[in-house]
Amino acid sequence: MATQAPTAHGFSFLRITIALQTLTVFLQAISAGLLLTTSYGEMLHSVGARVMYGASMLYVLAAVLAWKPGGGSPRPIGHALGFLALASVQVAVGIAHLPPVHLPLGVLMFGLSLLALVRR
Repeated sequence: MATQAPTAHGFSFLRITIALQTLTVFLQAISAGLLLTTSYGEMLHSVGARVMYGASMLYVLAAVLAWKPGGGSPRPIGHALGFLALASVQVAVGIAHLPPVHLPLGVLMFGLSLLALVRR
């Protein structure tokens, strides 16, 4: 089975996008704390949600590119689409102000993203 071509530093585009996604989810946890303690926290959390969602979409694109032109496994596409689905639910429950669902889902998303990063 072929693997995705590494970049100049040995990291694939797919791995970089997973790292970016993991970082954005982590930063959302920080901005959630700021949401509770500062006047600008809500704005940071809102902007961060958009960035995190964009990072999740980029992860899907990277997974498709690693599979089709790169000759890799299609499995990361399922992982990326699953994460994008979780991100969609997370955004919806955040807008609906449902912290009992929003907070544990955020922790789950961070764990899954970190797991994907370590396994990649």
